[in-house]
Amino acid sequence: MTDNIVNFKQAKKRAGYAKKKTQASENRKKFGRTKAEKRLDEFEQAQDKNHHEDRKLDE
Repeated sequence: MTDNIVNFKQAKKRAGYAKKKTQASENRKKFGRTKAEKRLDEFEQAQDKNHHEDRKLDE
C-alpha cells in the first residue's frame, strides 16, 4: 500500500527538471553550432532555393 504514495512537491520538481532538460536540448540544437556550420547551412539553403527557382516554368 505504501507503493502508491506520491509526494507532489517532488513530482512537480521532477516534471520541471524534465521540461528544462528538453528545452536545453532544443537550445543546444538551435544555438550550439559554430559560425562555419551556420554559414554552410545558409549556403545550402540558398543553393536549394536557386535550384528550385531556376527550374520553374514561366506562365
